[in-house]
Amino acid sequence: MTKKITYLAILMVSLTYAQNNSEIAVKEAIDTFFEGFHKGDTVLMKTVMYGKFPSQTTFKDNNGNDQIHKGNVSDLLVTLASKKPDQKWQEKLLDYHIQVDGNLAHAWTPYEFWFNDQFSHCGVNSFQLFNDNGQWKIIYLVDSRRTEDCKPK
Repeated sequence: MTKKITYLAILMVSLTYAQNNSEIAVKEAIDTFFEGFHKGDTVLMKTVMYGKFPSQTTFKDNNGNDQIHKGNVSDLLVTLASKKPDQKWQEKLLDYHIQVDGNLAHAWTPYEFWFNDQFSHCGVNSFQLFNDNGQWKIIYLVDSRRTEDCKPK
């Protein structure tokens, strides 16, 4: 009986350790994505992207109607590469909620967006990631954008 309990304890610890390592690696992939974003380095961003994947943005229009804009990450890369040099974009991630199941992960990251050091909007990013032979890659991104109920830090 003691051997079974010891075996179960070792198994639980090893599974928790593996899960934590995966969560850390997912966070690092997202951090790399935003490091490239802040530097305007689309090549760095692509190192954690799985090809051209879909992206969407949810928001309310000027009439208060819920909207969704469908695109792909290539749109973001083109916009980033063509932004004016005097523009500073900063997305501050406030937290990470990461779930991993095998080679699939989901990350929920509340954020604030700052344009030229002025608060612009807030929301949440929802990333889907795939473990591509040991490297976590982003395969889908949807975010929300709002200007109400934001508490800039």
